[in-house]
Amino acid sequence: MINTKQAFSSFSVNDLAEAKEFYGDTLGLDVAEMPEGLQLTIGGLSVFLYLKEDHEPASFTVLNFPVDNVEKTVDELNGLGITFEQYEGELETDEKGVFHGGKGKGGGPEAIAWFTDPAGNILSVMTAEHMAEDKKKSASAKS
Repeated sequence: MINTKQAFSSFSVNDLAEAKEFYGDTLGLDVAEMPEGLQLTIGGLSVFLYLKEDHEPASFTVLNFPVDNVEKTVDELNGLGITFEQYEGELETDEKGVFHGGKGKGGGPEAIAWFTDPAGNILSVMTAEHMAEDKKKSASAKS
């Protein structure tokens, strides 16, 4: 069987030094330099970033950060120079870049806001309570 204790996620960037500064200095994450790239440690999760010369940003969210207060976190990240994506239509965001109402619109977090890393990869901050609800649903489905 697969050893799930050391599973990790990965995605590419086009500049490791820029990624190290963004994830380590700007976002305040634990970043370790490895011979092949960068290892982010977020809680118990490990995410590996590797250099890809012909990098193309993912067209989907590669990393989500559950937070207690999305609005407050957006304000704090704005203060660090991070700008948030603006969407229209089904996922229409407000003036800050926050989408509200996931619960009433087919599920998802109550609030979520998307931003990009220097390589253009999409990241998000989202309500942490959504994660707790998903864990409860998963646990009850297994029993």
